[in-house]
Amino acid sequence: MDGVSDSIAERWKELSGEKNWEKLLEPLDIDLRRYIIHYGEMSQAGYDCFNSEQASKYAGDCRFSMKNLFSSVGLTVANPFLYQPTKYFYATSRIDLPASFLFRSLSREAWNKESNWIGYIAVATDEGKAALGRRDIVIAWRGTVRYMEIGTGFDYPMVPADALLGADKNLFVHEGWLSMYTSADPLSQYNKTSVRDQIIEELKRLLDAYKDEEISLTLTGHSLGAALSTLCAADIIVHGFNIIENQSKKCPVTVFAFACPRVGNADFKYIFDRSEDVHVLRISNAPDAVPNLPPLGFAEIGQELKIDSRKSFYLRGGNLMTWHDLEVYLHAVAGTQGERDLFRLDINRDIALVNKWMAGLKDEYLVPAAWWCQNHKSMVQQEDGSWKLEDQQV
Repeated sequence: MDGVSDSIAERWKELSGEKNWEKLLEPLDIDLRRYIIHYGEMSQAGYDCFNSEQASKYAGDCRFSMKNLFSSVGLTVANPFLYQPTKYFYATSRIDLPASFLFRSLSREAWNKESNWIGYIAVATDEGKAALGRRDIVIAWRGTVRYMEIGTGFDYPMVPADALLGADKNLFVHEGWLSMYTSADPLSQYNKTSVRDQIIEELKRLLDAYKDEEISLTLTGHSLGAALSTLCAADIIVHGFNIIENQSKKCPVTVFAFACPRVGNADFKYIFDRSEDVHVLRISNAPDAVPNLPPLGFAEIGQELKIDSRKSFYLRGGNLMTWHDLEVYLHAVAGTQGERDLFRLDINRDIALVNKWMAGLKDEYLVPAAWWCQNHKSMVQQEDGSWKLEDQQV
């Protein structure tokens, strides 16, 4: 990302939605562009470190240790917004979900059979705090693994969420999101408690650790991760998990939801409408169908920033996969000029990132397609000359 203005530290409350991004979206404010891209890159990290090689016994896990996560995915070089992960979290489900949501290893020696790494919690370092203007706690959710299967993940019914979010019998949410968020498996090493309980336990610890500082809580995710971010934010607000104990001090909660499918009904939306402590910005690419799914009975949450990647002259013709890709979203955020104006990269974000996982750029830019990969797909030659898959960082 190009040079970052000191005004981000000064304007962070405004950029985090204190005034619901009034007068910042059209035209898109330059600091808000940088801010959105920053949180989008923290969500993208979930894709870049996820092991989706089914031949690996570690399929479904994160490839990197917490110590090396951000350096391994390119988020420490020329980046003033520095964080340190404090916890990885894992999800399972009581119902069958497609492999685009919960990924399975083919190995008989699989690290587990029922759980997936689904994201991380990170805290701004002292240097990051100076650039951001406060101690930011981020809950970043990993998104959908296989875009080609994405249509199979949205046809689950809405189910009551009163057990999670209160006694309102009219409050319904998507069954798949709710199951992933609340399911536990007592036989699992990683999911003896639900991902919800894992997150809340760590959040309480961090709020206590930094209780004497100004704190914000930011949730971010793409696709599946955006839906889980929205559900998690509702849970935090309903139960007051953003309140620092013994101080009655609340930290603001912001969600940056990229390509977010719909999560719940009008009563679910009301949780956000009635609270001044939570703000949701949905970033939607105009040709992407996912933000309009499921089509019936669901309500839109928060504010929407509509972008249109088709206006970018850097990109080749699109399809569902390219229009939904998070790197394409971030490219569009860097250059969108609103509904009437032409595309222009106001943020000098490397266009090569568009081709990280696919062939999105036009050939003339000479960037290899799907260039983000492990050396030799993590096959390592042994002393006897044989080759072995070694794809998990200790």
